[in-house]
Amino acid sequence: MSTNKDLYDDNPRRLYRDPANGWLGGVCAGIADYLSVSPFVIRLLTIIALFFFSLFVVIAYLVLAVVLPVRPQRLYRDQEDERFWRSVRTSPRETFEDVRYRFRELDRRLQRMERYVTSDRFRLDREFRDLER
Repeated sequence: MSTNKDLYDDNPRRLYRDPANGWLGGVCAGIADYLSVSPFVIRLLTIIALFFFSLFVVIAYLVLAVVLPVRPQRLYRDQEDERFWRSVRTSPRETFEDVRYRFRELDRRLQRMERYVTSDRFRLDREFRDLER
């Protein structure tokens, strides 16, 4: 049974460290997973930043390694859930439009069902079904 604390701990929208896929503490792998990019890209950017801002990058990396929680084993329910959360991170506008479109379609279907249930045709169909019994 999951509690409210469990729901907040295993949040796909949260930034985690990913030591299973990382090299030094999993900070770059966690950031890459959060941004839905390759860990190589984040590592490369970190190394480049290290040349220009050495002290700041080292301190930030160490702070993130201590502060960020470790990524849970089962963060997503299934592949579709993971795909959804990754799309939210990479293109929130498209995800929002897709969800809005789905709700509009559901609303249209619901309106058609309501029209049918409140129509005379529904009552007539129901009476015919009752006569067949």
